[in-house]
Amino acid sequence: MGSVRPRPKRLAEKLLQIRNGLGLSQSEMWHRLGIQDQIDYTTISKYELDKNEPPLTILLQYARLAGVNMEALVDDELDLPTHLPGTTDHTALRRQYAPPRTRKN
Repeated sequence: MGSVRPRPKRLAEKLLQIRNGLGLSQSEMWHRLGIQDQIDYTTISKYELDKNEPPLTILLQYARLAGVNMEALVDDELDLPTHLPGTTDHTALRRQYAPPRTRKN
C-alpha cells in the first residue's frame, strides 16, 4: 500500500489565475491546452476548485501556455507573474533526442 503524495496547496488558485490572466473561459482554456482527447472540458472546473489534480502532462501544458516554469505552478512558495503569459521560452529549452549511451565496463 503506497502513500499519497502531498498536493500543492495553491495549485488550484494558480490554475484559475492562469485562465483568468489569459482572459479565457473554461472551454477556451481546454481548447488552448490541446487536451480535448484527454479530459472533458468540465474537468477544468474541477482543477480550479481543487477537486481533481491534473496529471503532469496537463500541468506542463498549463505552464507552456502561461509562459512559466512548472516549478512556479507546484511550488507554494512561488507566485505567478502578474502579467500572463510570462516570459519563459519553452522552445529554447527543448533538447534534441539523443540515443541512450551504452555503458562501458
